[in-house]
Amino acid sequence: MTEESKNKIPQKDYEIDTLTNDRLIADHEYDGIRELDNDLPPWWKWLFYICIVFGIVYMVRFWGFNSEDLIQEAEYQAQMAEAEANRSVESKTFEIVLLTDAESLANGKATWESICSACHLVNGAGIVGPNMTDDYWIHGNTLEGMFGIVSDGILEKGMISYKDQLSPNQRLEVIAYIIGLHGTNPENGKAPEGEIHEWPY
Repeated sequence: MTEESKNKIPQKDYEIDTLTNDRLIADHEYDGIRELDNDLPPWWKWLFYICIVFGIVYMVRFWGFNSEDLIQEAEYQAQMAEAEANRSVESKTFEIVLLTDAESLANGKATWESICSACHLVNGAGIVGPNMTDDYWIHGNTLEGMFGIVSDGILEKGMISYKDQLSPNQRLEVIAYIIGLHGTNPENGKAPEGEIHEWPY
């Protein structure tokens, strides 16, 4: 056999370790470390195949059949409907009225300063949360609307629910204090957000 024909014979892409009989990838040595050429274990291959099948089934259900249990929007709407139902129950069992007495306003101020001022500032000028002193409101400024927001929160805006932390009367107290902040126009107030609403109080 000529030297030229020898060079045309394909060379093996692995070598056998004479000591351990491990199969090593040829010409793969870095800092004295040889790379093994072992097959992947069957359990890993099957797990990989199962993941591919799962991904295909998920994609078909999500995009092809619009399966509601996979759509977060449907889950969100269901939760909002449940919150609205709970709010309606509470509204029927608790009278939502505007508190104006000095004790309620003082209690509302204490709640505002201890909880709400972190996002709205003590003077209501707004920092993370909106400015509470101007005529612009993101979700409206009715008494029932504000009570619902304090009770259930607006999670997408970072406003958490306080119905488990504050009693219904405490929520009315802090709302009464918020209403008292209207028109105070503190310095460096946050820019208006939402739409302008006629002040009903």
